[in-house]
Amino acid sequence: MNNYHTPVMLQECIEALNVKPGGTYVDVTFGGGGHSREIMKHLGPDGRLLAFDQDADAQRNAIDDERFTLVDQNFRFLKNFARLHDVLPVDGILADLGVSSFQFDQAERGFSIRFDAELDMRMNQQSDLSAKEVVNTYAEADLHRIFGMYGEIQNSKSLAKTIVTGRLNAPINTVADLKNVIQNLIPRGKENKYLAQVFQALRIEVNQELEALKEFLEQSADVLATGGRLVVMSYHSLEDRLVKNFIAKGKFSGEVVKDLYGNDQKPLDAVSRGAIVATDEEISNNNRARSAKLRIAVKR
Repeated sequence: MNNYHTPVMLQECIEALNVKPGGTYVDVTFGGGGHSREIMKHLGPDGRLLAFDQDADAQRNAIDDERFTLVDQNFRFLKNFARLHDVLPVDGILADLGVSSFQFDQAERGFSIRFDAELDMRMNQQSDLSAKEVVNTYAEADLHRIFGMYGEIQNSKSLAKTIVTGRLNAPINTVADLKNVIQNLIPRGKENKYLAQVFQALRIEVNQELEALKEFLEQSADVLATGGRLVVMSYHSLEDRLVKNFIAKGKFSGEVVKDLYGNDQKPLDAVSRGAIVATDEEISNNNRARSAKLRIAVKR
């Protein structure tokens, strides 16, 4: 388990959840179980923890404790499985978004620019859509949209055109194939950053990450008990913007809805002013903490 992934801002997350010994909690991104194990330390005999992870590798880290249940599903199904396991309403929900260090370090998963492997990037290995399918079958306009929206890439139009032209000569099946096809578009001195943006865009599309996050956030408001905590850690601006807007407005765009008396109609209130970030010390010990933003909300 220790090699799986070092949890970012572990103590900050646990404190934010405000764990009560007899409470019911949900860790929707179980991974190596670092956060879940820490939550379990604070639970008494009547406490419960429901965890989610769609990655089969995470199942090996399941905690052998009758108070713990691991659901092998995407967290977009939070409400259904919380109801199925009879844990409604819950006192706290934790989400540590993004890809785990373990997934990045497994070359064959195709998440990392460091290794040559088949373009996969599926968090759920049972899913049909892989990054290879995206780069070889998507229309140029769709690739342009994905790279522009999800990768925030400046030359996304040229990138899409180059990939569509390149795949006419030979399928783009591996990380090396993709790098070779787009090498002339990569800015000098910014190779890693550019490729990371390309990979982020493909990964988000393959796993429908933003759609799943929206569904999860909306359901979290329904699943939480009054006074319950929502704790979300994100690693890029697209995720953080959705979390920030939902906490502030109860929606992802536009202004907050008000009632006849001018009162905000939203399910959550922010606990912290702005996002919490990792300390310099933690960042020096765990590079993944560099881009992490932690937001905390309480159910009205």
